[in-house]
Amino acid sequence: MGLKQKTTRRVATDSDYRALSEFRYQIRRFLYLGDQIARAAGMEPKQYQLLLAIRGIPEGADPTVGALAERLRLRHHSAVELINRAEKKGFVERSRDGARVFVRLTRKGERILAKAVKQRLQELRVDGPVLVKALQRLINNREDA
Repeated sequence: MGLKQKTTRRVATDSDYRALSEFRYQIRRFLYLGDQIARAAGMEPKQYQLLLAIRGIPEGADPTVGALAERLRLRHHSAVELINRAEKKGFVERSRDGARVFVRLTRKGERILAKAVKQRLQELRVDGPVLVKALQRLINNREDA
């Protein structure tokens, strides 16, 4: 799936570079704060991402190892290792249906995720507008040719 490109091209301006730089800074800041929240809740950032991917899997999708690897943008074997570590901590459990392996949150996983998400949503409600503003500046910083 590619993005359609306009036939009209323009050279990036200093303003474009500044807008893109600010947006990337705000994304990195957002991710860093999320990592700190995950650690404060008692898990590693990648484990938080895994638990969130399981709990937030799109309706109609199954939380299989393959689907979670895709959602996390990991190779299958890396997702398996992450799931192994989360399973050892008691955050997730696996079940099998034929060749398909499903990953579910345990009660402990649900509790720790809920704690992190509560903090994350509070932080996002305060700092989210800054991220949105940076994105809006980047989007609006173009010529409509």
